[in-house]
Amino acid sequence: MATAPASLQVDEKFELGEHRSLWGDVWLQFRKHKGALFGMAILIVFILAIYLGPFLYTVDAAYIDPIVANQGPTLAHPFGTDNLGRDMLARMLSGGQISLSVGFTAMLISLSLGVTVGILAGYFPILDNPLMRLTDMFLALPILPLLLVIIMLFRDSLRTAFGPETGIFLLIVTVIGATSWMNTARVVRGEVLSVKQQEYVTAAVSIGTVNRRILVRHIFPNVLSPVMVAAALGVANAIITESALSFLGLGFPSDYPTWGRLLFEGKDFINLTPTRVVWPGVAISLTVLCVNFIGDGLRDALDPRLRGR
Repeated sequence: MATAPASLQVDEKFELGEHRSLWGDVWLQFRKHKGALFGMAILIVFILAIYLGPFLYTVDAAYIDPIVANQGPTLAHPFGTDNLGRDMLARMLSGGQISLSVGFTAMLISLSLGVTVGILAGYFPILDNPLMRLTDMFLALPILPLLLVIIMLFRDSLRTAFGPETGIFLLIVTVIGATSWMNTARVVRGEVLSVKQQEYVTAAVSIGTVNRRILVRHIFPNVLSPVMVAAALGVANAIITESALSFLGLGFPSDYPTWGRLLFEGKDFINLTPTRVVWPGVAISLTVLCVNFIGDGLRDALDPRLRGR
């Protein structure tokens, strides 16, 4: 029996090669987005510096030394000092932990609300109109004034109940998460309306599969693309919102130096030590920029048309 030419065997082996998983294809496409790779690398460096840096740079962020107050960058204090002589690098590392924790926690709350509302509104016609009108109502609210009012009303009671840091953390992440889910809900609803018309969903319904199983096994995995993008952008939105609240003096107390709080405290000394606003401003800008790049990369990587599948 004649054997196939070597070139044909190689082509067949290439075409019938090992099956790649969904996430393998996503990673291959994600690597083609240079901005997303750059953003991921910078964000990883930030996270490692923020969480491992205090073990290497052991200066106490709360230590007050008036003798070295308002100094610029020196060998002893690489990022300079504030008006009380506290080390700015140590405060940047400590504040970064709080800012990133706020960003990721608020994102999880926002994502949970948005995905739940979007899936329910898209899959169950009876819930579509009430849930979408609720979404429209939240979209019409002036978010920043609403945040200011809520924080002014509940800040003191939560501080008394849970402590100054935990209370304000719970308040800020809950308020940010509860007021930023609407765009996710609208995008997920549109995806669900498209997915539930597919043949495999119709087949699942025809054999009597319960709605909960259809939502978990068929609907949710196929709307994962906008959910992942919304997660990335939600982190950036939460960090910016927390920074804005802290800059207005309504965020964490001064003992907990978030990046926004450092900007708020440094604005009065910008003529004397401008680096006090440069470092937290650069940190916020780079973090948000990197997260946005990662979101763009995920959007492209999770698009099956761009993956060639």
